[in-house]
Amino acid sequence: MIGKDKILYEDNHLLAVNKEPGEIVQGDKTGDTPLLDILKEFIRVRDMKPGNVFLGLPHRLDRPASGVVLFAKTSKGLSRLNEMFRTNQVKKIYWAVVQEKPDKDADKLVHYLSRNQDKNKSFVKAQPEKNAQKAVLSYRVLASSQRYHLLEVTLETGRHHQIRAQLSHIGSPIKGDLKYGYARSNKNGGIHLHARKIELMHPVKKTRIVITAPLPEDPVWDLFKRSLD
Repeated sequence: MIGKDKILYEDNHLLAVNKEPGEIVQGDKTGDTPLLDILKEFIRVRDMKPGNVFLGLPHRLDRPASGVVLFAKTSKGLSRLNEMFRTNQVKKIYWAVVQEKPDKDADKLVHYLSRNQDKNKSFVKAQPEKNAQKAVLSYRVLASSQRYHLLEVTLETGRHHQIRAQLSHIGSPIKGDLKYGYARSNKNGGIHLHARKIELMHPVKKTRIVITAPLPEDPVWDLFKRSLD
C-alpha cells in the first residue's frame, strides 16, 4: 500500500518515495515483490492507465537501508538521470548510526572496493588492484548519545555497499549491520542507514530540487530526532 506520506516528490517525469527498511527496490532471487512493481501498479490504478506503466530506476538502495529512492516516469527522464548519477551530478546525503565513534569528527575516506558476487559483499582494499573500484565519501559526526553516534555521510562515488563497507573498515560498522561487523541485528532486520537527502537539477525542467526523507519510526532514530530539533 502506498500512502501519501510515502511519496516525497512527484511530477510528470519523476517520482521519489521513502523506502522502509526491508523493502526491496528491484527484483532479486528472493522472489519478493519489489518496490518498482508495487509503484507501477499503484500508478496504474491511481491514474487509471489502460496499459503498462513506465517506471525506470536510475539508482539503488540496499534492502536493509531506508530513505529516498528516485524513479523516472518517462524514458527521457530516465536516460538523463542515468547520466547524472553516472557523472556524479546528484548529491546524495545519508545518515548512519554507529556505536563506535570514528577517531575523527569529520573526514574524507578514500578506499578501493572489491565486490564478491557470491557473498553479496564488498571488501575494502587500501591500494588499487584488479577489479577494485575507487570509493570516496565524506562524513561528519552530527550528534552523539550515551551509546550511539549519528554520522552524516556524503557520497562522492556510488559503489556496492560503499558506506557500509567503508565505515566498517574504520571501526564504525552501522547499527544492525551483521554483514559488515556489527555485533547484533535490529529487530526488523534493517540497519540504521538512511538515505536522507537527494539534491539535483531536474533532468527536464532544469530547476534545482531537494528531496528529504523523514526518518523511520524507531527508538534510536527518535532519540536523534529529538536531539536535532
